[in-house]
Amino acid sequence: MKTTVLEVQTGHREVVQDITPQCATFVREVGGDGVLHIFVPHATAGVAVLELGAHSDDDLLTALGDLLPVDDRWRHAHGSPGHGRSHVMPALIAPYATIPVLDGGLALGTWQSIAVVDLNIDNPDRQVRLSFLADAG
Repeated sequence: MKTTVLEVQTGHREVVQDITPQCATFVREVGGDGVLHIFVPHATAGVAVLELGAHSDDDLLTALGDLLPVDDRWRHAHGSPGHGRSHVMPALIAPYATIPVLDGGLALGTWQSIAVVDLNIDNPDRQVRLSFLADAG
């Protein structure tokens, strides 16, 4: 297995941040067939595979805002207002994804991208672990 860690700056706002180019570079450099596993080792971030650039990212943030409002209902209450919802989000947007890799390329659909989803405005510094498991055949 080959692995690397990306340092990702998500800023101090809610974000759906595209990491597809970094993932594509990693699997191209490793080469071959296998699977790419993407994992964010954070309690308040997730990984999503979705269309980006056509406002789907904005729609996702709006939907998460409807499901997980920024208010005082959260028992996990340290940090900025509504911070507790950031700790619930990874149950909805998992902190991992697995993508097939064929001949050193991501086998994504035409409009699919890989993104870090981060509602936590208190922590702009994220790590993303990319792990490539080569086909044993």
